[in-house]
Amino acid sequence: MKIALVGNQNSGKTTLFNTLTGMNAKIGNWPGVTIEKKTGIIKGTDFELTDLPGIYSLSPYSVEEDLSRKFVFDENPNIIINIIDSTSLERSLYLTTQLLELDCKVIVALNMVDILEKKGLIIDENKLGQVLGTKVLKISALKGTGIEELIQEIKKPIDVEQTYIYDTNMEEAIKKVESSINTSSLHKRFLAVKLLENDERFENISNEKIKNIAKELSQNYDTDLEEIIATERYQFIEQVKKQSVIKKETEESISDKLDKIFLNKFLALPIFILIMFLIYFLSVGVVGNLTVDWITGLVDIARENIGSALSKIGASEWVNSLIVDGIIAGVGAVLGFIPQLIILFVCIAILETTGYMSRIALLLDKLFRKIGLSGKSLIPFIVGAGCSVPGIMGTRIIENQAEREMTTILTPFIPCSAKLPIIALFSGYFFGKKSGFVSASLYFLAVAIIIISAIIMKKFVFKKTNNVFISELPEYKLPNMKYIAKDVLDKVIAFIKRAGSVILVCSIVIWFLLSFSFKLEYGVDVEKSILASIGKSISWAFYPMLGENSWGAAVSAIQGLVAKEQVISSMSVISGLAEEAETANSMFQKGIFNFFTASSAYAFMIFNLFSAPCFGAIGAMKRELGSNRKVLKALAYQTIFAWSLATIAYQIGSRLENGTLNMANILIISGIAIIVIKVLSGMKKETKNGCRNCPYSNSCKEHDNK
Repeated sequence: MKIALVGNQNSGKTTLFNTLTGMNAKIGNWPGVTIEKKTGIIKGTDFELTDLPGIYSLSPYSVEEDLSRKFVFDENPNIIINIIDSTSLERSLYLTTQLLELDCKVIVALNMVDILEKKGLIIDENKLGQVLGTKVLKISALKGTGIEELIQEIKKPIDVEQTYIYDTNMEEAIKKVESSINTSSLHKRFLAVKLLENDERFENISNEKIKNIAKELSQNYDTDLEEIIATERYQFIEQVKKQSVIKKETEESISDKLDKIFLNKFLALPIFILIMFLIYFLSVGVVGNLTVDWITGLVDIARENIGSALSKIGASEWVNSLIVDGIIAGVGAVLGFIPQLIILFVCIAILETTGYMSRIALLLDKLFRKIGLSGKSLIPFIVGAGCSVPGIMGTRIIENQAEREMTTILTPFIPCSAKLPIIALFSGYFFGKKSGFVSASLYFLAVAIIIISAIIMKKFVFKKTNNVFISELPEYKLPNMKYIAKDVLDKVIAFIKRAGSVILVCSIVIWFLLSFSFKLEYGVDVEKSILASIGKSISWAFYPMLGENSWGAAVSAIQGLVAKEQVISSMSVISGLAEEAETANSMFQKGIFNFFTASSAYAFMIFNLFSAPCFGAIGAMKRELGSNRKVLKALAYQTIFAWSLATIAYQIGSRLENGTLNMANILIISGIAIIVIKVLSGMKKETKNGCRNCPYSNSCKEHDNK
């Protein structure tokens, strides 16, 4: 038996899916968590349950709605479980009225009833089921209450009853259209309503008779039929609410009280900035200072002991070097940052599950609309703080194609967890106790880059963006530590697997290229190795941002295309083989990487954080953009922008360090630049309008007309 789980975004769908199947799909207290369908088997049965993306209607105006509608029509599920957020009953029931038009059994699951009752509202589920003509059950997907009753209802024989919600004229027209549909497909009532709405997606089954029925019906109303049908749906929903919802007097809810603080006109933005600063300050500054040296010490002890053991059993020198200087040094350099990642993952998970994520989207929507985006774009950005791949996939919740493509290109600018080792190592060594402030500054720099890039793209590439953003704020909820623990554990395991696979292979490759010459001679000086030769051919490109022709830094940055963690892994292997560095931090004290200063370290972080992402993210971009040409243009833009920004950062920073530039000079130059830009933009405007001083005034039609 096939069962579909359908509901609005943020209604608790995925939580119910996990409860019924025992799986651990991603959940979060914000819209757009599910962007692809997930399938599992309901525990104790052989029923196949499919969790469809959160939707507000079966009219395919977005990617999720199109996917859900196609599943209903192509897979023909036997039962649809329509999960409803009880705290947003009116919004949720609009989808329910459409589902009841399908030729399959619909079970309505009222979720979060306990939250509604705290607001002083009680839903009579028996009365609601009687009016809707279907079974209605109260459940709590999070607490697991009402789940057994839901499973028992699924097992009952399928008995589909038709619910009539429109006026007499409309119902008669629907019946006429149903009998005029020349197909044997199911869901004829749903199709009839869509044909009366003149939905272009169903034009292939329309005919002249149906068009005449719609034309005749439209003469009875003052407006188009689509609006009439929507109005009558809402009128029906209003009657349903009056008959089934009882209101009691109650105090102001906790969510309303909290929103007076978190959405306060003056406090909202400072609070958001403070929260994001604390996340990076805790993960990089506090935890980093406490754990990195300790874990690095363990890795170094492992290298020493394993190296000694290999020597005792007679392992060759190159085998010993491969394992100790290649594999352990490369993989260990990345695993040392797991504590920071855990803190970062926990903080992001708390933001997701409490409901604050939706507040951030609403908070920044006004700003984003000015640059061609909307509040929905913020969701992929914040998801991208964990990993760019799901962040890019999360752009599917955005209806407008231009905005979706913009967000896909901009999402990799957010520092993901793979970039955290780069931030932690460089900021921890070069900035010490200020590392938390430096790491937070990179996050806010990412926000600035996104805003600037969006303005550029809107001006020259994506000129037709739709900035509509409608979102109902969910209730605040205490974070569920069970799901947070699972979510964090899954991410950490995925990170370790990546270190044990991709980074392992890359470390071996780096070791080989460092240990051999082009003549395959082992043990050559690293300056004569294959890797050094390759690095020296491209190191010139990094000179403007580093002040040094460093082949080691160049090849490490290129390694970031495979995985951003590999930048640190590659540097660790290079440093270990070249200078026998004892710890990760000691790579900056002598040899190949001792040229780094605070300014070049900050510039190097900027380049690696904002240049082209890893291959996994590039693959996700390809799927979402749908064109190799678009992907190449996006990668070129990201890399050129990152290189330019890193170069500017180094050139200014190095001059501040050596005293040839001070803040007064910067402010004066910035002021002159702003004046010049304003003058140039004003001249352009005057020329366009045909002013008196325009050199082309003789040929300007606008000027002549004046």
